[in-house]
Amino acid sequence: MASYPVAGKSILITGAARGIGAETARRLAAKGAKLSLVGLEPEELEKVAAQCGPDAVWFETDVTDWDALERAASGTVDAFGGIDVVMANAGVAVAGLVETVDPGAWERVIEVNLLGVWRTVRTCLPHVIERRGYVLPVASMAAAIHGPVMSAYSAAKAGVEAFGDSLRSEMRHKGVDVGVAYFSWIATDMVAGGDASPAGGIMRGRMKGPLGKTYPLSVAVDAVEAGIESRARRVVAPGWARAMLALRDFIGPLQDREVSKYMPEVETAFNKAIAEQGAEASAPVGAGGQADTRSRSSVASR
Repeated sequence: MASYPVAGKSILITGAARGIGAETARRLAAKGAKLSLVGLEPEELEKVAAQCGPDAVWFETDVTDWDALERAASGTVDAFGGIDVVMANAGVAVAGLVETVDPGAWERVIEVNLLGVWRTVRTCLPHVIERRGYVLPVASMAAAIHGPVMSAYSAAKAGVEAFGDSLRSEMRHKGVDVGVAYFSWIATDMVAGGDASPAGGIMRGRMKGPLGKTYPLSVAVDAVEAGIESRARRVVAPGWARAMLALRDFIGPLQDREVSKYMPEVETAFNKAIAEQGAEASAPVGAGGQADTRSRSSVASR
């Protein structure tokens, strides 16, 4: 794999206020990278930028907003002279059944996790091409293993995987490398929020072995750091998940048989939450999901 030291590189990361995005920014800043932090929570972004040092800027940005993304990209170029790497990491999640999940919540996951990635990459791509840099859309193991109550998230992340794979073929002759990141359960606010939801809690509680484990943030960030420095085609954390990607066609039927044993319990729990909470039961989970909800409410009230 190619050696691509990050020192002096301009790296734009979406979803940079928390979790994998924020910790990746801090890690790369410690190696001398220049960081552009893009996200929805200005107080958190400002905090992360301060932790990254003087070569860090931040932009409050909804990744579904073309104009806001253009301002973030232009501001990054103004600050650092260009963009070497873009990590399209922003995402939200809802846990719910296709039959009863709130349609607006389901579609918002597609808007943020898939269209947000496309819009981020499209906006930054001319700058990355100029630097012959690296693009890293963040998918998930959900791109390959499509579990129940995660239809929106799985669909979006499968789309991100396909998008990254297509882009890779388009960019190679331009000297731009494209990876796709796949993570299992990582200790982020999003995962914690999903675990706290009725359906998500039951699902996760029944998972066994490595599939049911939540891994430290450092496991994902180690993989991202190494992936950027090697301009990797696949960034996978934890390492055993590579086998899952290779065996996806065999795992799906096994998963279907296993989860069917407790789907009635999941369905009952989720439908009870819908009856008690209405659309709120399908709201995006975790701090990032709450920030996205506040952002949309603010736009709607203008």
